[in-house]
Amino acid sequence: MNWPTNVTIKEVGPRDGLQNEQSFLSTEDKINWINQLSRTGLQSIEITSFVNPKWIPALADSLEVAKGIERMPGVTYTALVPNRRGLEKALEGNIDEMAVFMSASETHNQKNINKSIAGTFPVLEEVVKEALSAGKTVRGYVSTVFGCPYEGQVSIDNVIRVSEHLFEMGIQELSLGDTIGVANPKQVQEVLTVLLKRFPIEKLALHFHDTHGTAAANILAALDMGITTYDASTGGLGGCPYAPGASGNVATEDVLYMLGNMGIDTGVNLEKLLGAGRFIQEKIGRSLPSRNLQACMNNERGE
Repeated sequence: MNWPTNVTIKEVGPRDGLQNEQSFLSTEDKINWINQLSRTGLQSIEITSFVNPKWIPALADSLEVAKGIERMPGVTYTALVPNRRGLEKALEGNIDEMAVFMSASETHNQKNINKSIAGTFPVLEEVVKEALSAGKTVRGYVSTVFGCPYEGQVSIDNVIRVSEHLFEMGIQELSLGDTIGVANPKQVQEVLTVLLKRFPIEKLALHFHDTHGTAAANILAALDMGITTYDASTGGLGGCPYAPGASGNVATEDVLYMLGNMGIDTGVNLEKLLGAGRFIQEKIGRSLPSRNLQACMNNERGE
């Protein structure tokens, strides 16, 4: 196996983790949680989304969160930005990196963004152009790369087309999303084999959900292909409001445990991250799917 020596973990819990929650976590608790995450050694934290609150009510306090957190040196604070109006608020909140998003599936794109894929491109192009002009970096997300809840299998040609457009706009990194957690290691390597012929390996990241328990195996498959950037969510929080059946993201704690025991450095302190996981689990009010978080709590109880 061709394991790397270093991997970057991008924490998406405060945005992708909380966006699907039915109960509203207080602004104070969000800020407290993000501040805890900032002290773990994470280099990148996606803190919120500047989507219209009527679509994502759980993140209606995005500007207050952005203005309220403690900024730690060496940490990039990212937010999801759907359009120019969202960008204006993100700039007001002094967000470091803007994340734009769309789907490789026409139906999911319509459900998620209320636009066709073709109709989404000019909206995102305006966001990317203005964000770059403002001196910000821009990250892109492509959803349903490995499967769609409405269309099933997604054509690799669709993935290529959407990815090419995003890179042409000027994004610096592209995160490939397994939105409903249906990918398997063979499929991951087949998709990457095609994409790596077209895009630089250092510009690709992977975003796995753990619906069927294959996220860790998929990360191993991608590691073997040379991918060194992965999105993860503390506690395994997450899901997509417009992807029926999508469960949480792969848990950051579980990824850190696996990589750490393989001798792969992430720069993140697992014990501090587990502390942040305990905090958010208590505030959410239910057990979260992170296996390492539950093992830690069982050990503390002597079980």
